[in-house]
Amino acid sequence: MSEARLTAADGPGQLRLEGDLGFSTVRDLWQQAGQLLPREGLMCVDLAGVTRADSAGVALLIHWTCEQQRLGGRIEFVNIPAQMQAIAGVSGVDVILPLVARDGADSGPS
Repeated sequence: MSEARLTAADGPGQLRLEGDLGFSTVRDLWQQAGQLLPREGLMCVDLAGVTRADSAGVALLIHWTCEQQRLGGRIEFVNIPAQMQAIAGVSGVDVILPLVARDGADSGPS
């Protein structure tokens, strides 16, 4: 199982999430995000580097979405792995997650 990490990406408001998003890795990411998520404005998280995910990874995205809203900001997730999209769809949470397709088209609410 690979380690998961959240890092700043190319510009302001840009983060990159990489690695394995599972029950054993999301706890650290859950806490780390508090330091990286802004209190206002838009944050874009690129998930192209996610190698594997389970329902804990989807729960992490839900938490970040709610936290950003609570802080007066917005968040978008881009390059969502098919595995995460499937879990979100089956569980019905895809309607609350701000998922943006690879071509830039929305696949969830804004």
